[in-house]
Order: sequence, then C-alpha cells, then structure tokens
Amino acid sequence: MRSIRPSFTARRGGSARRGPVRAAAAVALVSALTLTATACETGDEAAGGEASASAVAGDDKIKIPDDIKQRLKEHGIDIDKWRNGAWKNWNKDDWLREAEDFVNPIIEDLWDPDRMRDAEDPDKGVDENDISGDQGVTDPEPEPVDAQAVSTPYHESVPVAGKVFFDSPEGTMVCSATVVKDPAHPGKSNMVWTAGHCVHAGKKGGWYRNIAFVPSYNDSGLSAAELENATKEQVAPYGVWWGDWVQTSDQWIEQGGATGGDGASYDFAVIHVTPEEGGSGKSLEETVGSALPVDFNAPAVPKIDSLTATGYPAAPPFDGQSMHQCEDKPGRLSLNASDPTMYRIGCTMTGGSSGGGWVAEGSDGKPALVSNTSIGPITGGWLAGPRLGEVAEGVFNEVSEKYAAAQ
Repeated sequence: MRSIRPSFTARRGGSARRGPVRAAAAVALVSALTLTATACETGDEAAGGEASASAVAGDDKIKIPDDIKQRLKEHGIDIDKWRNGAWKNWNKDDWLREAEDFVNPIIEDLWDPDRMRDAEDPDKGVDENDISGDQGVTDPEPEPVDAQAVSTPYHESVPVAGKVFFDSPEGTMVCSATVVKDPAHPGKSNMVWTAGHCVHAGKKGGWYRNIAFVPSYNDSGLSAAELENATKEQVAPYGVWWGDWVQTSDQWIEQGGATGGDGASYDFAVIHVTPEEGGSGKSLEETVGSALPVDFNAPAVPKIDSLTATGYPAAPPFDGQSMHQCEDKPGRLSLNASDPTMYRIGCTMTGGSSGGGWVAEGSDGKPALVSNTSIGPITGGWLAGPRLGEVAEGVFNEVSEKYAAAQ
C-alpha cells in the first residue's frame, strides 16, 4: 500500500534581467513536453494508485498537521483526493505554475522499480535541424563525441550522479542530476542540481509532480532484462529522495519553451531533498559519500580545456538504464545576443541525459559543476548547457539559505 505525507513548499525564483529569448529552429529543447532527442523521457502513461492518508509507524499513524492540510487546500489540493490519484489532473486552470506555488506531497512507494524503469522515450521531436538564427558568439558545430559507459558500481565512479523522476501531463518522466555541496551544511548537503525544465514546464505550464531523486540509479549496471526482476535496493541502493523544496529561475518560468531553445540560458534548477522513508538521519551527501561544489564564476570557453557531461541517456541507441559520459573541449553557442552564451560540446547522449551535471576545473583549479545539459538537435551529436552566473547563484543561495538553520 502506498502512503502519503506532505512536503509542502512555497518558493521563489531567482531574480535578474528578463529580456526576451529568440527561438532558434535549429535547437530542440531537452524538454519534458516535447521529448526531443536530448529530452527528458516519458513512459506511456502516468501510473497512479491509491494511498492511505497517512504513513504508518507501528500501530500509530503519522497525522498530517492541520496547517499543512490547509496550505495544500489553499492551492486547491485535497490531500485525500491527491493520494487517490488527483495529482494526475492536469487541468490548465489548476496547474500550479507560479514561483511560490510548488507543492510535492510524498507518496511512499510510488517510485517502485517498474515505474522507474518504464520512464522512457516516446521518440518524439522537432522537424528542423539548423541554427542559422543564432546571434552573438557561436563557434562551429563540434564533432560528435561518442558517449562512454561509466564503469560500475556507479557509486564508486560518479557517486554524485543520479536520476530525477517526476510526472507530467505526458506521463512518467526522467532526467539526470547531481548532488552538490551546500555551504550552509558542509559535508551534509541535501541539495541536487538539475535542469529547470526537469521541474517546471516553462511559460505554457507549471510545476511537475512527484519529483524525486535516485542517486546511483541501477548502481551495478543491470541490463533492461535483468531490471525487470530487480529489487528496489538494486535499483535505488541509496534510497529515493523527494523534493521538499524546488527552485528554478524566473526566466525559465516566464520564457521556457518546449522547442527552439527559449529560456535555455537560464535552464537550471536546485532541488532540496528529504528521504522517502525517513532514512538513517544522514544527509544525502553523507549517504552517497560525496558532493560537487558549484562554480558560478567558471572560466570562459577558451580557458576550459576539458569538460565532462554525465547522464542517463534513454532515447535510442540507449535504453535509459545505464550511466554514460562525454568529454570534450567546449565551444560557444549563442541563441540570443542579449542572453548569456551557452557551453556546447560534442556528445551522442540522447533523451534522459538532460539535467545531468557538466564538470570542469573550476576557478580554484578543482573539479566543480559548471553547467547542466539543456538542449541539443533532434539528430543528436552535441549538447549545450547554460553558463552559470549571477542568476544561477541567486537560485542556489535562496535554497541554501532557506535550510541554513536546519539541523
């Protein structure tokens, strides 16, 4: 039986200049709605299921506080109806989209091995594939770099990487993500970095639902066939961590689009997580044994010799069940002269890799997260990600500061 407990949050987006972003027909956003070649991936349908109104601990029920129930109801969410499947109602008028409207009640055992495995690509995309509309500084298109399988167990190779699962009107979705350091809690971070479009649909939609992070998904690299009989411990060896606070940029909420690269320069998000079942009391960073610093003053493209992108690509020829990486010297991609220029690398990773971290030598000479996968062409071959700066730092700091007083 699935039980539900609330993780209600009210959040703000980062603030900064909000200039228009010109759509480039060449680029297919790694979008949860369009599901392009580098998109977040979806299953055939969003699975629901009944759940009890409260979790059970021994003979005692954990009651949902009345103030939390009231706050949910203020957003039109009845907790009893929600756990019985009301979260699958994507009526546009009721779809929460504003910065302060995020809610993500935890539904225990919703993300079981079958549901996680079935979050795959429906093979949809865009028709055009040139970037002739680019403005500003854009380097020549890079040569494709073949994505390499990460050696198992993943927790030894790339312990900070994992998958983000969530539900959208299109069905059960998946992205990639990275555990990042929290300056307010050294060594004990509960913060995850991913793409904005992995948590919010952008200008034509709202917040996605049932957002959860699984570090080192399929840690031992089981095949798709082997995963059909895998236990939850094999699929999620470090547990399922639900987002109790999610923040993306105001620019993504206001400009983000399913195709063309709208809002891509601001396509990043931070998720603060909590363990689904309470856990051992350890933080996410303590649980996985590592976290990456985020560099908001990373070197410009000409000064970066090598950049490594990590993700779980799911569109063919990949199946979404294994972790891959691409390493390349980045170039520049400008979709609009008024917006920050993006990093671009050659990479054959496909859908499902979006949101995955890009690591380079930071301004202090040590490895740091400097970007995340955002967009790429429908035919594959390269990926682009935002260069993190003032707006990204504002988003990050607000999440960190919100939980600074927490133990």
